[in-house]
Amino acid sequence: MALSVRRFFIKLFHWEFWPFGVIQLPLFFMWLWYSIREQSLFYFSASNPGILSGGMMGESKFDVLSLIPEEVKPKSIFIKFPSSKAEIETKMEEAGLKFPVIFKPDLGERGWMVRRINDTKEIEGYLAEIKTDFLIQEFVTLPLEFSVYYLRFPGEEKGIVNSITAKEFLFVVGDGKKSLEELILENDRAVLQWELLKVKFNDRLNEILTNGQRQELVSIGNHCLGTKFLNRNSLITPVLSDSFDRISKRVNGFYFGRYDLRCATLEDLEKGNIKVMELNGCGAEPSHIYHPGASLWKGVRDLIRHWQNIYRISSENHKHGVAYLSFQEGRLIYKKFKASRA
Repeated sequence: MALSVRRFFIKLFHWEFWPFGVIQLPLFFMWLWYSIREQSLFYFSASNPGILSGGMMGESKFDVLSLIPEEVKPKSIFIKFPSSKAEIETKMEEAGLKFPVIFKPDLGERGWMVRRINDTKEIEGYLAEIKTDFLIQEFVTLPLEFSVYYLRFPGEEKGIVNSITAKEFLFVVGDGKKSLEELILENDRAVLQWELLKVKFNDRLNEILTNGQRQELVSIGNHCLGTKFLNRNSLITPVLSDSFDRISKRVNGFYFGRYDLRCATLEDLEKGNIKVMELNGCGAEPSHIYHPGASLWKGVRDLIRHWQNIYRISSENHKHGVAYLSFQEGRLIYKKFKASRA
């Protein structure tokens, strides 16, 4: 079977790989109805008054990180485009950042241009591609990675966690017989990343992995890059919700969004002993819905509830004096965001 045909059927029979717009299509009508009720296309901007557009589009990742308590975030620096390799090396040295590090666009989504950079040569490669401002972030080596969704309704004293996703990075395991290329092509998730992997592992594709040898293929925890998202809502406890409530109340103007984080143990997760690589506002999905084999209808139901929560928080904040973005303001933000991807 041709690789392109195989990819088609993998995506067809596993809705977690369907295009973003297909999953979101039913929610368009919810957004439209709520927009009519609030007389604002950008009513969601009031969901998080401290974040541009509420975190739906155009917000600076660096600005959002600056809102997070220092003890739960990694070292991060902002790089203005264009910058030279020498300028970047100087700023990294001043900030105490050492390889490997993570480079990511300041305006970006769904893993676009997020890279692990291991040396100065890879800096040159990144600069040849990036055409917008970006961040350099400490590479956090804590072993567990999760996405944790938090919400608090205005007027209510306490917020809750309503979604936890564990992330399993894309990998293959050797059997002492097959080459790395063969192992990749046997793995459905890896096949979908073949164009990237054959470049990344170009000099190792014929290598025979020993029996039981685990080879991580992607070290970035993004679904679009092959990471498996696992529903871990069973980890939600009152203690965990209290921990994230405590952290979230220190983030000015934040009510609703997703922490992408690393931690050492499940106990540390519950107690809030974490490192937050990214905080996403109302534009972030409750990613537990992409658990392999999960029900499409349950996923859509959870997304409907998600948009109901966005509306309730936004409208309640608006009643308390938080303005919605005007059409002109929203249009300018959207144009800037699209331009950053050009």
